[in-house]
Amino acid sequence: MGFDERVTGAFLDPVLLVGEHVRLEPLGPQHAAGLALAAADGDVWRKWTTSVPSPDGMPAEIEQRLAAHAAGRVVPWATCLPDGTPVGMTTYWNVDEANRRVEIGATWLGAAAQGTNVNPEAKLLQLTRAFDDLDCIAVEFRTHWHNRQSRRAIAALGAKQDGVLRNHQRMRDGSLRDTVVFSIVRDEWSAVRAGLLARLGSD
Repeated sequence: MGFDERVTGAFLDPVLLVGEHVRLEPLGPQHAAGLALAAADGDVWRKWTTSVPSPDGMPAEIEQRLAAHAAGRVVPWATCLPDGTPVGMTTYWNVDEANRRVEIGATWLGAAAQGTNVNPEAKLLQLTRAFDDLDCIAVEFRTHWHNRQSRRAIAALGAKQDGVLRNHQRMRDGSLRDTVVFSIVRDEWSAVRAGLLARLGSD
């Protein structure tokens, strides 16, 4: 999407999304210190299969995501605990209002938040906004072929694998990433929502 094709209105609105286990707060400079601590938790920023910003690089990463939001490409959030402690980041990526599609991407969590209810509830909040508020026809997810943890987590949401983009991106260590593409389409949303609510112990 070029600069002159930026989307406007609701798709880019930086909304607060609140659940029982997680708050998705519109990303801002005030999250930098907490996110630096989260990236250092378990040294998640050093994993070669992900693109987690380094603790020192967090302010620049936030500025970059906010600039992409201003250009109409993404909607970034800080993933926070109910008390407001930042534990990661997540984003609507590749926003395509004309085709009613978004990608949930550029997502990471500090080690302590992994394997908890934070990620499934964050995805429930983002998917609910995408399908129920923005009337999306599909939501996409992408991850590194070798990031088996991420692939399992995406599949556990109920997303289906669409395919693999081979040698799709160059990683910061110079290696080439094969990108696995998943999606959830509108007709699957009710079943996906039921599965996520069951995982979270909701009615």
